[in-house]
Amino acid sequence: MGPKWTARIAGGAAGLANGLFGGGGGMVFLPILSRWGALPQRKLYATCVGVIFPVCAVSAAVYLWRGGVSLFTALPYLAGGLIGGTLGGRLYGKVPTQFLKWLFAAFLFYAGVRYLR
Repeated sequence: MGPKWTARIAGGAAGLANGLFGGGGGMVFLPILSRWGALPQRKLYATCVGVIFPVCAVSAAVYLWRGGVSLFTALPYLAGGLIGGTLGGRLYGKVPTQFLKWLFAAFLFYAGVRYLR
């Protein structure tokens, strides 16, 4: 299987997870991209965000079109997400990659445990 097909399968898995769960495509895409992407750690995180943004936009549009999103309810979270995304982008390159790995793993673990409840 060539690199283009691997990328397409990874993107499809991320999109499927994002569409099914309303998010989380990055949780699928980051490990896949780290294995097959051959990118340095910092570029890996940035590329993941760059890919997930349009995937999230498509998922949000489908949810909105199907009536599954209340924009009034989502606005406060969107405002916080914009602030957090701006802060995270500014911290890019300043946070050690080893810390990012542990933080990502801790977040996945926490989310998994909370989801099982």
